[in-house]
Amino acid sequence: MIEGTELLAPARDLACGQAAIDAGADAVYLGAPSFGARARAGNNLDDIATLVTYAHTYWARVYVTVNTLLYDAEVDRAVSLIWQLHAIGVDAIIIQDVGLLESDLPPIPLIASTQMHNHTPARVRFLEQVGLQRAILARELTLGEIRAIRDATNTIELEAFVHGALCVSFSGQCALSYAIGGRSGNRGECAQPCRRRYDLEDSSGRILVKDRYLLSLCDMNRLGNLDSLLAAGISSFKIEGRLKDETYVINVVSAYRQALDHALASTGLRRSSSGRSRINFSPDVHKTYNRGYTPYFLHGRGASSGSRDTPKMVGEPVGTVSEVGPRSFVVQTATELHSGDGIAFFDTTATLQGTVINKTRWTSQGLLVTPNEIAGIRVGTQIHRNHDHAFLTQVRKHPPERTIDVHFTLRERVDGFELQAEDEDGNLTTVPLTIEKVLARKPQQAVETARRQIARTGNTSFHCAGITLAWEAPYFLPFSELNQLRREALEALVSLRLAQRPVARGKVFRDRTPFPESMLSYRGNVLNDRAAAFYRRHGVKEIEPAAEAGLDLRKRIVMTTRYCIQEELGGCPYVAADAAVESPLRATPGFENPLYLVDEKGHRYLLRFYCHAAPDGCEMNVIY
Repeated sequence: MIEGTELLAPARDLACGQAAIDAGADAVYLGAPSFGARARAGNNLDDIATLVTYAHTYWARVYVTVNTLLYDAEVDRAVSLIWQLHAIGVDAIIIQDVGLLESDLPPIPLIASTQMHNHTPARVRFLEQVGLQRAILARELTLGEIRAIRDATNTIELEAFVHGALCVSFSGQCALSYAIGGRSGNRGECAQPCRRRYDLEDSSGRILVKDRYLLSLCDMNRLGNLDSLLAAGISSFKIEGRLKDETYVINVVSAYRQALDHALASTGLRRSSSGRSRINFSPDVHKTYNRGYTPYFLHGRGASSGSRDTPKMVGEPVGTVSEVGPRSFVVQTATELHSGDGIAFFDTTATLQGTVINKTRWTSQGLLVTPNEIAGIRVGTQIHRNHDHAFLTQVRKHPPERTIDVHFTLRERVDGFELQAEDEDGNLTTVPLTIEKVLARKPQQAVETARRQIARTGNTSFHCAGITLAWEAPYFLPFSELNQLRREALEALVSLRLAQRPVARGKVFRDRTPFPESMLSYRGNVLNDRAAAFYRRHGVKEIEPAAEAGLDLRKRIVMTTRYCIQEELGGCPYVAADAAVESPLRATPGFENPLYLVDEKGHRYLLRFYCHAAPDGCEMNVIY
């Protein structure tokens, strides 16, 4: 589907999508008007069409999510939507519901959403055999597991998340939100119960941990692991964030563009779109929204990945408060804080609080800060900055600019001249000018004028990388003629690029390739008759309807995850607890399994741990 390596960015809307392309994304993904796994991130077809044209100028691609589970009455509507998306030039559709594979689809490439739980060689190989052209891998896979999937498959592209928010559950396997409130993550309506407070109790009812965010994870950050992922067989590097704003997209995409270009330089691989982005600031992924960072399980277990104190952004550590007055405080820091900065801190109840800085002044005691609100700040408080006003203003005021290199040749002809424009991909256009040839009375000035006017690519998508003047002697050419030649050559080049752009086609194979499993529980996510027919044709004998069919989920598994609360809290029998992390279970000997989570409404969830001596295979189930 692609030639080269892809940096894939999220687009909440048209503006975010264009900003991502400008920052160097090789492709963007966004939600359709309906049936997307982020119900609040849908886009109308006109905006998607505008983004498609913008992206295709750079030979970048646009993928659209139609990746919810579908009820029977919705399948044909989803199919119709996919045909509309194909008609406006969308490059691929991201799907979850296999009922679509039993439908009449256009010849558009299909991408298996991570909601399909693409976590084993057998499952990804099956997707390849039935015609999907890419699989978005499960987030929790290790490098070794990714390599095993690559070794077991042939042509299917492998896409991996490298940055952004993490679902604690195996994607597509979480029914917790649906069980407790009827809002299904598989239908794009997750209420994010993993970001809520819980108590942890043992079987005797003893509270081991009180009122903490025990299912909340840090955000993923794999900036330092792109070379390893390339070596493991990843061809698309995906940034999460279809609900994030333009500033986040510009900052994070710019950081990954620079890092991925550096990683590619030593491999001989190339990026999969055209042009270069001029980044007018120093990207820093710590400056935009994050919950702290983790590489997750890429290198196995051992390091904490939980965000137990808060599911919100704490920000960069600044320093410790040494004095507090009626309206201001002194902080010991080397960090410059400014008016408009946002700061965060934990109060005496361990609740994250925040305020905005009105003014600052350096004193002999430290940095004197006058915030909008002083309540909760005391001597010893650790101050963090979660909004760097100067940095974010710079990103907004000086966004990246992306251009495609073009070389011009002004050539003399019998009846006048012609201007050739050849871009970095070898696309060549020629615009003739029939005009009386007049030798320049000031040859040097004529040469300078021709070069200056031809090079003025202005607000186009192009950057002049060179000019050749192929004439026997300098001629006089009016400004207006040179400008018109340049405009027509670049307009023709845009049209030619759109016509010559590599286009992939897709095809679903209606065969009987065996599915790796012969039985599917409700976690197989079969919600419509066509999905059931698909699995039966591929050898599945027993199929339970999806949870969204109205199943009673009491005493059922509502979440499966590689993240383990027992390990996170220092109680894993196989992995040594991180000495730098608070370990409540080490401090509470004699606790009695099984353990339970208790939410703010008193709902209890049984935790079942499946521990292994090879701990990458460990799992935790949450039972309603």
